[in-house]
Amino acid sequence: MSLVLDPAAQDLLFREARTANTFTDEPVTEEQIQAIYDLVKYGPTAFNQTPLRITLVRSAEARERLVRHMAEGNQAKTATAPLVAILAADNEFHEELPTLFPAFPQAKDVFFSERPARENAAGLNAALQAAYFIVGVRAAGLAAGPMTGFDFEGVRKEFLDDDHTPLMVVNIGKPGADAWYPRSPRLDFDQVVTTV
Repeated sequence: MSLVLDPAAQDLLFREARTANTFTDEPVTEEQIQAIYDLVKYGPTAFNQTPLRITLVRSAEARERLVRHMAEGNQAKTATAPLVAILAADNEFHEELPTLFPAFPQAKDVFFSERPARENAAGLNAALQAAYFIVGVRAAGLAAGPMTGFDFEGVRKEFLDDDHTPLMVVNIGKPGADAWYPRSPRLDFDQVVTTV
Protein backbone atom coordinates (compact mmCIF):
# COMPACT_ATOMS: atom_id res chain seq x y z
CA MET A 1 0.00 0.00 0.00
CA SER A 2 1.35 3.42 -0.89
CA LEU A 3 1.03 6.57 1.15
CA VAL A 4 -1.80 8.99 0.34
CA LEU A 5 0.45 12.03 0.82
CA ASP A 6 1.92 13.33 -2.43
CA PRO A 7 5.56 12.17 -2.93
CA ALA A 8 6.75 15.79 -3.19
CA ALA A 9 5.16 16.53 0.20
CA GLN A 10 6.73 13.37 1.62
CA ASP A 11 10.13 14.63 0.46
CA LEU A 12 9.52 18.14 1.83
CA LEU A 13 8.42 16.94 5.25
CA PHE A 14 10.60 13.86 5.70
CA ARG A 15 12.97 12.38 3.11
CA GLU A 16 14.71 15.59 2.01
CA ALA A 17 14.23 17.50 5.26
CA ARG A 18 17.39 18.00 7.27
CA THR A 19 18.58 19.97 10.27
CA ALA A 20 19.83 23.30 8.92
CA ASN A 21 23.11 24.69 10.21
CA THR A 22 23.23 27.93 8.19
CA PHE A 23 20.50 30.30 7.09
CA THR A 24 19.98 33.17 4.70
CA ASP A 25 19.05 36.56 6.12
CA GLU A 26 15.51 36.38 4.69
CA PRO A 27 13.16 37.19 7.60
CA VAL A 28 10.65 34.76 9.04
CA THR A 29 7.41 36.70 9.45
CA GLU A 30 4.81 36.62 12.18
CA GLU A 31 2.33 35.49 9.52
CA GLN A 32 4.50 32.44 8.74
CA ILE A 33 4.81 31.48 12.40
CA GLN A 34 1.07 32.00 12.92
CA ALA A 35 0.33 29.73 9.93
CA ILE A 36 2.70 27.08 11.30
CA TYR A 37 1.03 27.17 14.70
CA ASP A 38 -2.46 27.14 13.17
CA LEU A 39 -1.51 23.89 11.40
CA VAL A 40 0.38 22.05 14.15
CA LYS A 41 -1.99 22.89 17.01
CA TYR A 42 -4.13 19.98 15.81
CA GLY A 43 -1.48 17.38 16.64
CA PRO A 44 -2.64 14.93 19.32
CA THR A 45 -1.76 15.09 23.01
CA ALA A 46 -3.13 13.14 25.97
CA PHE A 47 -6.30 14.80 27.26
CA ASN A 48 -5.65 17.50 24.64
CA GLN A 49 -3.37 19.05 27.26
CA THR A 50 -1.23 21.06 24.77
CA PRO A 51 1.61 21.95 27.18
CA LEU A 52 4.01 23.31 24.54
CA ARG A 53 4.92 26.98 24.97
CA ILE A 54 6.95 28.86 22.36
CA THR A 55 9.14 31.87 23.03
CA LEU A 56 10.19 33.63 19.81
CA VAL A 57 13.57 35.31 20.09
CA ARG A 58 13.62 38.24 17.65
CA SER A 59 15.37 41.20 19.23
CA ALA A 60 19.15 41.58 19.08
CA GLU A 61 19.27 41.96 22.86
CA ALA A 62 17.32 38.75 23.49
CA ARG A 63 19.38 36.91 20.87
CA GLU A 64 22.59 37.95 22.62
CA ARG A 65 21.22 36.70 25.95
CA LEU A 66 20.30 33.35 24.39
CA VAL A 67 23.57 32.82 22.53
CA ARG A 68 25.46 33.04 25.84
CA HIS A 69 23.64 29.87 26.97
CA MET A 70 24.19 27.88 23.76
CA ALA A 71 26.93 25.26 23.44
CA GLU A 72 29.94 26.62 21.58
CA GLY A 73 29.11 24.72 18.38
CA ASN A 74 25.57 26.16 18.36
CA GLN A 75 26.37 29.80 19.06
CA ALA A 76 27.15 31.10 15.56
CA LYS A 77 24.12 29.54 13.89
CA THR A 78 21.82 30.74 16.68
CA ALA A 79 23.30 34.23 16.39
CA THR A 80 22.60 34.39 12.64
CA ALA A 81 19.33 32.49 12.15
CA PRO A 82 16.46 34.80 11.10
CA LEU A 83 14.29 33.51 13.95
CA VAL A 84 14.92 31.37 17.01
CA ALA A 85 12.24 29.62 19.05
CA ILE A 86 12.64 28.31 22.57
CA LEU A 87 10.26 25.36 22.99
CA ALA A 88 9.24 24.62 26.57
CA ALA A 89 6.80 22.48 28.54
CA ASP A 90 4.28 24.31 30.72
CA ASN A 91 4.08 22.31 33.96
CA GLU A 92 0.89 24.14 34.89
CA PHE A 93 -0.91 23.07 31.68
CA HIS A 94 -3.65 21.47 33.77
CA GLU A 95 -5.20 24.89 34.46
CA GLU A 96 -6.39 24.91 30.83
CA LEU A 97 -7.88 21.39 30.89
CA PRO A 98 -11.47 22.37 31.75
CA THR A 99 -11.49 24.35 28.48
CA LEU A 100 -9.31 22.05 26.38
CA PHE A 101 -10.88 18.76 27.51
CA PRO A 102 -14.55 19.60 28.19
CA ALA A 103 -15.54 15.91 27.97
CA PHE A 104 -13.85 15.38 31.35
CA PRO A 105 -13.03 18.73 32.98
CA GLN A 106 -12.28 16.94 36.27
CA ALA A 107 -9.11 15.51 34.68
CA LYS A 108 -7.32 18.60 36.00
CA ASP A 109 -7.73 17.40 39.59
CA VAL A 110 -8.13 13.65 39.12
CA PHE A 111 -4.90 13.07 37.20
CA PHE A 112 -2.79 16.21 37.49
CA SER A 113 -3.14 17.58 41.02
CA GLU A 114 0.45 16.56 41.86
CA ARG A 115 3.39 18.43 40.32
CA PRO A 116 5.48 15.29 39.44
CA ALA A 117 2.56 13.87 37.41
CA ARG A 118 2.20 17.19 35.59
CA GLU A 119 5.92 17.43 34.84
CA ASN A 120 5.98 13.91 33.36
CA ALA A 121 2.89 14.53 31.25
CA ALA A 122 4.03 18.00 30.17
CA GLY A 123 7.49 16.77 29.09
CA LEU A 124 6.15 13.90 27.00
CA ASN A 125 3.29 15.78 25.37
CA ALA A 126 5.24 19.00 24.75
CA ALA A 127 7.98 16.92 23.09
CA LEU A 128 5.31 15.41 20.83
CA GLN A 129 4.08 18.90 19.99
CA ALA A 130 7.67 20.04 19.36
CA ALA A 131 8.05 17.30 16.74
CA TYR A 132 4.89 18.55 15.04
CA PHE A 133 6.26 22.09 15.22
CA ILE A 134 9.41 21.02 13.34
CA VAL A 135 7.30 19.32 10.65
CA GLY A 136 5.16 22.47 10.47
CA VAL A 137 8.24 24.62 9.90
CA ARG A 138 9.14 22.32 7.00
CA ALA A 139 5.58 22.51 5.66
CA ALA A 140 6.00 26.30 5.50
CA GLY A 141 9.00 25.82 3.20
CA LEU A 142 11.45 26.78 5.92
CA ALA A 143 14.29 24.86 7.51
CA ALA A 144 14.48 24.02 11.19
CA GLY A 145 17.61 23.57 13.23
CA PRO A 146 16.48 21.96 16.51
CA MET A 147 19.13 21.77 19.24
CA THR A 148 19.47 20.52 22.79
CA GLY A 149 23.05 21.73 23.14
CA PHE A 150 22.52 24.56 25.60
CA ASP A 151 22.44 25.32 29.31
CA PHE A 152 18.87 24.31 30.15
CA GLU A 153 18.84 25.95 33.57
CA GLY A 154 20.41 29.12 32.18
CA VAL A 155 17.77 29.38 29.44
CA ARG A 156 14.99 28.67 31.93
CA LYS A 157 16.18 31.44 34.26
CA GLU A 158 16.82 33.88 31.41
CA PHE A 159 13.57 33.42 29.44
CA LEU A 160 11.08 31.30 31.39
CA ASP A 161 10.04 30.67 34.99
CA ASP A 162 9.87 27.80 37.46
CA ASP A 163 6.68 26.50 35.86
CA HIS A 164 8.29 25.99 32.44
CA THR A 165 10.90 23.42 31.41
CA PRO A 166 12.92 24.15 28.26
CA LEU A 167 12.96 21.28 25.75
CA MET A 168 14.90 22.59 22.77
CA VAL A 169 15.97 25.65 20.85
CA VAL A 170 15.01 25.74 17.16
CA ASN A 171 16.68 27.98 14.60
CA ILE A 172 14.27 28.79 11.76
CA GLY A 173 14.72 30.24 8.28
CA LYS A 174 15.62 29.59 4.67
CA PRO A 175 18.70 27.35 4.45
CA GLY A 176 21.95 29.13 3.66
CA ALA A 177 25.17 27.96 2.00
CA ASP A 178 26.40 24.55 3.09
CA ALA A 179 23.42 24.21 5.41
CA TRP A 180 23.40 20.43 5.55
CA TYR A 181 25.70 17.81 6.98
CA PRO A 182 25.72 14.50 5.06
CA ARG A 183 22.64 12.37 5.74
CA SER A 184 23.31 9.95 8.59
CA PRO A 185 22.10 6.34 8.40
CA ARG A 186 18.69 5.26 9.68
CA LEU A 187 17.60 1.92 11.12
CA ASP A 188 15.71 -0.41 8.81
CA PHE A 189 12.09 -1.42 9.37
CA ASP A 190 12.97 -4.88 10.74
CA GLN A 191 15.40 -3.35 13.24
CA VAL A 192 12.65 -1.22 14.76
CA VAL A 193 9.33 -2.99 14.31
CA THR A 194 8.36 -6.20 16.07
CA THR A 195 5.07 -7.97 15.48
CA VAL A 196 3.73 -10.10 18.33
